[in-house]
Amino acid sequence: MKHDASAWTLITVTYNNREELRTWWEGTEKHGAQWIVVDNNSSDGGPEFAEGLGAEVIRLGQNVGFSRANNIGLKAARSAYVAFVNPDVKVDASSFEVLERIISERDAIVCPQLRNPDGTIQPNGRGLPFFVDKLAHRGITLPGSSVEGYLPDTSHGPTYVAWAMGAAVCGETERIRSAGGWDERYFLYYEDHAFGLDAWTRGQEVIVVPGVSWVHAWKRETKAFRIQPWIREIASASRFYFRYPELLLAPIPTVRRRWRGQAHNFGTPVKQRGAS
Repeated sequence: MKHDASAWTLITVTYNNREELRTWWEGTEKHGAQWIVVDNNSSDGGPEFAEGLGAEVIRLGQNVGFSRANNIGLKAARSAYVAFVNPDVKVDASSFEVLERIISERDAIVCPQLRNPDGTIQPNGRGLPFFVDKLAHRGITLPGSSVEGYLPDTSHGPTYVAWAMGAAVCGETERIRSAGGWDERYFLYYEDHAFGLDAWTRGQEVIVVPGVSWVHAWKRETKAFRIQPWIREIASASRFYFRYPELLLAPIPTVRRRWRGQAHNFGTPVKQRGAS
């Protein structure tokens, strides 16, 4: 029996993403889920293309950024559950039932395991974003850094993570609304870091579910040198680490233990929550 996905809303923020919508959304079976596209003033015909695919499009007169656009979509959602999904993600609506069950049972923010288009695992679940670990992930190794701690192994079942990439993040609609949604101080970049850590702060778990796989093309603008994306990333990083200055330190055990009492859970299977 096919699961009724009408309890779900998919929210996709676009900015000149017509080609991504064509590649990853054309032909996608949504099983009755509402699909809201919030468009940040595109000029490529993307909003019209999304409407042709069945989306409810909210056209914005300017680019308000990723977080604010997500919140506009969240306000318009009419379902019990919501998934914030990038335009370059291939959604598997048949997995909603599994995600819905974990969200409800655990009071959690839940994320599918993302995979690259070639089928390899994309490490979308992350540990605490210590600055030195993020640098190590980009090939700059400093004393005290640990890529292994930053990229936890999620292959053994549902796994606690500190935060997950914002390309695919799911939760209960009213729970996210009541918490204020996405932090609109972040125009782009680091909003997903804050979203995850804010969830843990208010008592919600963040879980990656490896049994649910969605494909993500992942075109990150700061992989190449383009000045505007780097300016935005630096501004967002400054804002984030001003709020969480302890994450500027090397991830020594004492620092981990101080962080909200949750650090020992990150990277552990859900069934072992609280294990040291």
